[in-house]
Amino acid sequence: MKTPEEKLAELGLELPPLRPMLGDYVRCVRTGNLLFTAGQGVDEYHGKLGRELSLEEGYLAAQQSMLNLLSVIKHEVGELSRVKQFVKVLGMVNSTEDFTDQPKVMNGASDLIGKVFGEKGKHGRSAVGMAQLPNNTAIEIEVIVEIEE
Repeated sequence: MKTPEEKLAELGLELPPLRPMLGDYVRCVRTGNLLFTAGQGVDEYHGKLGRELSLEEGYLAAQQSMLNLLSVIKHEVGELSRVKQFVKVLGMVNSTEDFTDQPKVMNGASDLIGKVFGEKGKHGRSAVGMAQLPNNTAIEIEVIVEIEE
């Protein structure tokens, strides 16, 4: 059976280095076997979906945000194979008032989780539009994952 890291490599993707923290917080908090991450934006995509950014760019931004989150998870637990289950994904999409495809944008993150983790990647999800996000990032995602002890 292939590890999540091997599956990422097969997809031609790699985990990025941890992004610098821009405030007084921690990247994640572990309580029991649950890991709650802080939100992760992206460095490559800035602006509003529905104005500066296309749906396709939003999808790629969500994928990149999830890769940033996977880096945080790996840093915390050592190996991505310790993820027992993705529990919840919250996606906040920087979008115009009339943009209503936030779920399609978030598919970039959800599709990646499914390809890498299979059944363990099935999760509850919320995809919401935001008037603005820090540094005008296109997206910010946070997750809750259950970790194998």
